[in-house]
Amino acid sequence: MKTAKPTEKELEILQVLWQQGPATVREINTVLNATKNIGYTTTLKVMQIMYDKGFLSRQKSGKTHVYKATITKEGTQQQLLDKLLDTAFGGSAMKLVMQALGNRKSSQKELDEIRDYLDRLEGGES
Repeated sequence: MKTAKPTEKELEILQVLWQQGPATVREINTVLNATKNIGYTTTLKVMQIMYDKGFLSRQKSGKTHVYKATITKEGTQQQLLDKLLDTAFGGSAMKLVMQALGNRKSSQKELDEIRDYLDRLEGGES
């Protein structure tokens, strides 16, 4: 398991790759530019760094490279959550959950899913 953690910019790129699958720098840059202005060369440089870190693989396709995430969304989320839990919440999952639930209005569906999950935990399932 990789110990390096993706930066905020790297996570934005990973989100696109996790949602859409393998893509070129141009395709990634187009998606990123839908929400903020990011230059092509900036996206290219970040993706080259990510390739060097082992977060991405690439295959030549004509004159361009097609990039693919080599780290999973779930594994990355777990790694980031573990770090956040330890550093910001002193290892207390309860404090993390209470803060998360207190910061945003949860939908009834989300609350129902949380209740169901807690019921399964109490029943020994997961």
